[in-house]
Amino acid sequence: MKRILSIVAALCLSATPLLASAETTATPAEKAPASAQKAPAEKKPLSSSQQRMVDCNKEAAGKKGDARSEFMRACMHGDKAGAGSQQNRMTECNKQAGDRKGDTRKAFMSECLKNK
Repeated sequence: MKRILSIVAALCLSATPLLASAETTATPAEKAPASAQKAPAEKKPLSSSQQRMVDCNKEAAGKKGDARSEFMRACMHGDKAGAGSQQNRMTECNKQAGDRKGDTRKAFMSECLKNK
C-alpha cells in the first residue's frame, strides 16, 4: 500500500511541470474567460417561470427567513391553493351538497360552483 502511494505521488509530481508548460503556451484567446470570448448576444426574453421569479422577488423585498420561503413558494405556484381556487370551491360545495343525489346534486353543484 505504501509503495502504491509513493508511485502515485511521484507521478503527480512529475506531471506538474507538464501542466505548467501547457498553461504558458496557451494563446491569449484560450486564456481569456469564456464570457469575454463570446460576442454580446441579444438578450433572450425571460420564460414565464423566470419572469414569475423576478416578480416574486420584487414582491418579497423585506421578508426574511421562513416568511420569505412561504411567500416565495405561494407566489411561484401562482397561489393555486388560494381562497377562490377551483379545488377549494369544489370542497366547499361538496360539503354543502350533503346527501343530495342524481340530478338535484348535479344542479346544486353547478349553481354552487358558479356562485363562489
